[in-house]
Amino acid sequence: MDNQEVRLKQVLIYAGAFIAFLIGSGFATGQEIMQYFVAYGWLGIAGAIAVFIMFLYVGVSFITVGYENKFQNGSDIYTYYCGKYIGKFYDYFSILFIYMSFMVMIGGAGATIHQQYGLPVAVGGVGMAILAGGTVLFGLNKIIDVIGKIGPIICVMAILLGLSAIIINPGGLSKVNYILPNLNLMKASSNWILAALSYVGFCMLWLAAFMSQMGKTAKSTKEASLGAILGALGFSLAVIIVALGLMTNLEQVAGTLVPSLILAGNIHPYVAIVFSLTVAGGIYTTAVPLLWTVASRIAVEKSNKYKILTVVLTIIGAFVGMNVPFDKLVNIIYVINGYVGILLLALMIIKSIRVKVVQSPLNNSV
Repeated sequence: MDNQEVRLKQVLIYAGAFIAFLIGSGFATGQEIMQYFVAYGWLGIAGAIAVFIMFLYVGVSFITVGYENKFQNGSDIYTYYCGKYIGKFYDYFSILFIYMSFMVMIGGAGATIHQQYGLPVAVGGVGMAILAGGTVLFGLNKIIDVIGKIGPIICVMAILLGLSAIIINPGGLSKVNYILPNLNLMKASSNWILAALSYVGFCMLWLAAFMSQMGKTAKSTKEASLGAILGALGFSLAVIIVALGLMTNLEQVAGTLVPSLILAGNIHPYVAIVFSLTVAGGIYTTAVPLLWTVASRIAVEKSNKYKILTVVLTIIGAFVGMNVPFDKLVNIIYVINGYVGILLLALMIIKSIRVKVVQSPLNNSV
C-alpha cells in the first residue's frame, strides 16, 4: 500500500529534472518560444496556458505510472498506454526522435556561441557534445542528480530575463498586434491550438521513458505527483514570461537564431555573456538525458557496449547538429514529431478513462 511519504528535497529534484529536461536549446535560445507561442501574438499566450494544463496531466501520469508499475525499461510505458503493437511503434519512433532532438541541442549550442562570441559553430557544438557524452557515461542516477539541481536555476534566470525585458520596454506589448503581421515569423503550425498540441506532443516523447524511470525512485505517488506538478508549473511560467519578454521586442528579435541573447544584451553586454552560459547550461541539461535515453535503450547502462555506443552517437549527433541551420532543425524535427505525440496524448487519456472505470466502486461492487 502507498504510504504517501513525501521527501521535500526529492520533490524539488523531480521538479528540477522535469524543468531541466524541457529547457533545452529550443527554449533557452528563445527559438522554440518564438515559433510555438510568440508567432501567434496574444493567442500564443493562450496556447502557453493550454500547454500548462496538458503538462499537468502528462507529467503526473508518466511519473505516477512509473512509480506504480516499476517498469524494467522506461520504454515499457508505451506498451502500458498503447498496447503491444502501437506501443512498439512508439518505442522505436521515440528513440529516433529523441536522438534527432539531441542533434538540435548540438545545433543550439553552436548557434549560441557563434552569435554571442563570433566563434565557429563547431566550437559550441563540439564542446557541448563532449560535455553531454561524458556525463552520460556515468549513468541515470548521476544525471538526475546533476540536472535536477541545475534546472531550477536556469528556469529562474529565464524568468528574470523575460521580466527585465517587459520592465525595460512595457510599451512593446501594446504594439504586438500591429507589428506581428508584417514580420513573417517562422511558425510551428497554422494556428495556436495546433501549435500548443504539437509542443506538448514532442515534449511527451522526450519525457515518457525518463519520467517513468524517475517515478521508480519515489517513495509514494504523492511525492511523484508533487514533483511533476511543481515542474509543470515552473516550466510553464517560464514559457509565458519569456514569450512576453520577446513580444516586447518583436522587431529586434525577429529572424535571429538566438533571440534570448538579444534580450540579455538590451540589459547590458555583460548580461548577454552570463546568459550565453545559462543557455549552454539549459542545452546541457536536456542533451544529457536525451542521449542517455537512446544509449540505455540499446545497451545495458555502464557496459562496454553502452560506452562505445555513447561515443559513436555523440560524434554522429555533433556532425549533423553543426551542419544544419538551427532554426530549421527546430522547425522540422520538433513540429513533425509533435503531431505523432498528439496521438500518444489521446491514447493516454483513453487508457486513464479505462483504468478509472475498472477501479470505480460501482464496477467493483458488481
